[in-house]
Amino acid sequence: MKHTISILVENKFGVLSRVAGLFSGRGYNIESISVGETIDSQISVMTIVTSGDDFIVEQINKQLNKLIDVIRVTDLFETDHVEREMILIKVAPKKEDRVEVLRLCEIFRGRVVDSSPKTFTLEVTGNESKITAFIELMKPMGVKEFTRSGKIAMAREGINKK
Repeated sequence: MKHTISILVENKFGVLSRVAGLFSGRGYNIESISVGETIDSQISVMTIVTSGDDFIVEQINKQLNKLIDVIRVTDLFETDHVEREMILIKVAPKKEDRVEVLRLCEIFRGRVVDSSPKTFTLEVTGNESKITAFIELMKPMGVKEFTRSGKIAMAREGINKK
């Protein structure tokens, strides 16, 4: 089962390495990771997506809490939260498909961030299933390459799953 874990850490050299080392040292997989500063430049938030049963995720949370630079660990699995990913996708459509690519981009509330005579680079944000659906629709249009961010997530205020 996939779990999204939000980790508040001190923004110091080597913190990312220690967190990643914890996962690799115990044979746990990181499916995606995203790190960025918070309002306070001394603190960063890591969003990690991993898989495992309840016991494994509990062990991950306990081990993360033992790391010195970790301030707080939150497993968002049981919390109502908002999550987003972003994709940049470069498409080289045939001349007759160019309008369709732009139409699909608009339907997915994306935008064109670069274009050339032969390609469009599109940006789309949304949840994992929206991004996956967009990729599948773009494949027949001539996808040249894409890069996908890791998931970022934030708990909703005052609302919890039970």
